[in-house]
Amino acid sequence: MSKNIDLNEYNEEKLIKDELIEGKETPYEFPKFTTQIINLASQNNQATRPKVVGQMSDLIQECPYNSYEGWKEWYLEKHPDAIENATDKAYEGVKNLINAGALIDRDMVKEWVMDLVITKTAKGLIYQEAILEHIAKIENTTYRLANPDEESKGIDGFVGDKPYQIKPTSYLSKQALPEEIPVDIIFYDEGSKNSKYLKVYYK
Repeated sequence: MSKNIDLNEYNEEKLIKDELIEGKETPYEFPKFTTQIINLASQNNQATRPKVVGQMSDLIQECPYNSYEGWKEWYLEKHPDAIENATDKAYEGVKNLINAGALIDRDMVKEWVMDLVITKTAKGLIYQEAILEHIAKIENTTYRLANPDEESKGIDGFVGDKPYQIKPTSYLSKQALPEEIPVDIIFYDEGSKNSKYLKVYYK
């Protein structure tokens, strides 16, 4: 949304959500934290991907009914095995999380925090500068890391006058949550723990 739009200049209307869907079932009361676990397990096992349950945005448009019961009956008739298949995949993921959770103690959590806060941060900064320096040599120009103001604009560093953001290739798997990147991205892949090379991808 443009920064020039002032919502105070618009009329405001309020709709009651419960009145928008006819025949809506009483929502299930999930115990605290359970939905976080199920959601993570579902993501890990890709339980609700379109290949399992269909493309919801297309199906809801295709459905000829404008009520909860109409949609439910139409969907279950069109995809009779989807709910069970998705449930099986998500539940398998939940069991995997339960088994993994039994292995976690405080020492392991501390190692995780150390790895995140100390190791990954240091490694990320070291990689950033090494990558910029390497590309600058190829381009026969200078490089520098971004200052705090530039970082706030999504810039990690410069090769010559060209700004770049530097991200691991694992970022590419997170595109389900779109992020607007204002500059070109240099990607890197450090491979496995024993990999010899840091692979860099840039334009």
